[in-house]
Amino acid sequence: MWSVLSVVAVLTANLVTGAPAPGLFDHPCPGHPDYECGSLSVPMDYSRPWGPRLTITVSRLRATGPQRQGVIVYNPGGPGSSGLYKADILPASVRAAYDYIGFDPRGVGQSSPVSCVDGQFFASPAADPNPVSSADKARIRSRARQYAFGCAVRGGPELPYLNTPNTARDIDEIRKALGERQINYYGSSYGTYLGAVYGQLFPQRVRRMVLDSSADASVPNVWYQQNLDQDVAFQTRAEEWFAWIARYDSVFHLGESMRDVYAAYSSARSRLAAAPVEVLGPAELDAVVVNSVYFDTNWVANARALSDYVVRGDASALLADARDADPTSASAENSTAAYTAVSCNDASWPRSWARWDRDNSAYAVKAPIETWANVALNLPCAYWPVSGAQPTRIDGRGLPPILMLQGTLDGATPYGGALRTHALLPSSRMVVEQGGGSHGLYNRPQVHNACVDGYATDYLLSGRVPARDVTCPGHALPAP
Repeated sequence: MWSVLSVVAVLTANLVTGAPAPGLFDHPCPGHPDYECGSLSVPMDYSRPWGPRLTITVSRLRATGPQRQGVIVYNPGGPGSSGLYKADILPASVRAAYDYIGFDPRGVGQSSPVSCVDGQFFASPAADPNPVSSADKARIRSRARQYAFGCAVRGGPELPYLNTPNTARDIDEIRKALGERQINYYGSSYGTYLGAVYGQLFPQRVRRMVLDSSADASVPNVWYQQNLDQDVAFQTRAEEWFAWIARYDSVFHLGESMRDVYAAYSSARSRLAAAPVEVLGPAELDAVVVNSVYFDTNWVANARALSDYVVRGDASALLADARDADPTSASAENSTAAYTAVSCNDASWPRSWARWDRDNSAYAVKAPIETWANVALNLPCAYWPVSGAQPTRIDGRGLPPILMLQGTLDGATPYGGALRTHALLPSSRMVVEQGGGSHGLYNRPQVHNACVDGYATDYLLSGRVPARDVTCPGHALPAP
């Protein structure tokens, strides 16, 4: 194990007083006047720094207190999500101590955005992702090929260079532009993998790092196997939500057992497959379940929407959710394109349909809710125009103590995968929320866990980590 530095040593060794490069933050952020915005130019291909360049957009909210400890860089996950203007993810005490630095990763939003298809490619209602025949599977394969071809045509010269190691290198360019010797980093979901890769490439540039709801960073499991593991965790978490609905049958009237509620959902799904309601079909209903897997803060509203449709035939709430999602928008299309590019470029995916069919058919038996939807999302990697790389091998060498936060029932980043990442980072300590299933734990007001938050805030302000891994009781589930 790497030794834990004393608080005094951490503070004296790592406090920084750097100043940003002239002109980095040269205007208020549009629509966010409290933030300063700017951009920097980075190599598209770091092996050819003299070649074409990309633009990375960065935002800053200055520390609000007098005892500034440097900058904290945030990535919310995805890949394909923006970190701009999201300082409220941190508690006031942490925002007082740090300049919040958000950015759009390369290929995302305002940072040389990538595109693969016209947004109407995702027009709702989407086709049912669950195949019942060989013709259905042929449709899934054809659509994946079409999407991969669209990325090859529209993705441009940057497409091969959209990957996690290059995004990590961009973060270090941001650090340099800020004039900081070291950064503090907070990442959630995919942002934890990005943080682990940054720490592997630039261990001496890390002062403190919080990894919240960690992806599996072990080389054999990056992306393909991780998605299969996610299918099972999604199923477990969805069934937990169904069981919770059953406990409140007097409110929702969907059944008195998990199996009853599951059957009600399945029946609703079949009805929508046979007769979609405008943009609402079975895939859009599945999205409500997926939302519930991610965030139990939405359990009540999502259960009411399902109940309205099943019990009274009123699809208005489900329909509103489907309209709000709008996968055809330019921002949604960009987010999907960036997700696909980074995922496909990061690892060597199976190129054989027989392998995908065999593995996912087996997983669909035990995890039917999400398995084939995950295939539909990720199968373009089987036809990707760029050869996938070997994932970055993480060993944590040279990193300071870092803190991991993880719920045992997280559906999106399963607990087992987070434990594997924990083992790859010898200096890490893990704060476990026993029975916690929400994705993203720190400073989430509606799923407040004072135990988890206390360890994370203390670490960011003092550098202290627990002497060993600790377990916190889970937060209270919502009640209708």
